Amino acid sequence: MLSRAPFFVLATSLCLVAPVRADEVTDQLDIAHKAYESGELRTAIETLNFAVAKIQEQMTANLVKLLPEPLAGWTAEAPESQSGGMAAMITGTTLTRHYRREDGAEITLSLMADSPLMPMLTMAMSMPFVMQNNQDMQTYSFKGYRGMLEHAADSTDYEITLMVGNRLVIQGKGSQLADSRAIEAYFEQLDLEAIQTALTQ
Repeated sequence: MLSRAPFFVLATSLCLVAPVRADEVTDQLDIAHKAYESGELRTAIETLNFAVAKIQEQMTANLVKLLPEPLAGWTAEAPESQSGGMAAMITGTTLTRHYRREDGAEITLSLMADSPLMPMLTMAMSMPFVMQNNQDMQTYSFKGYRGMLEHAADSTDYEITLMVGNRLVIQGKGSQLADSRAIEAYFEQLDLEAIQTALTQ
């Protein structure tokens, strides 16, 4: 007879991941439990997968709240999140929001946990001559966090990439901007401590 221990461990873990609504998740766990007890293993797996998906939806809904609302004179699209599936295995957890201004200016703000950009940034920070060889790139710091700013002299595009801790990258990309201050204004709205805790725990 199959051991019941793995099922109980998984079900208990799902219940502890995040506060969830009983009618959407706990009931599904009960159904999966009964299916498992009855030997309906495929049904148990499918029901557990549904519960996991619902928990991930609620986690995503909480994560996107970390992205700031549009500043005065700006509008914003709904935040986007990528925190599951094959793509996330490559890029990590990514939260993105796009902002626009009537004069045509645009900013895309991205928060990336476990991003492949991190080792590249770390290497660039430890070897400044890499950036010195690119006239459009310079070292950058914000509230003590290190990163880089990229801007061509004849361009209205700006890109700031910032390392926060060992696992989080914050990136602001702007176009039709007079300088980088609009991106920095959105950086000012970020609760960096809360973001680091939420995305890297």
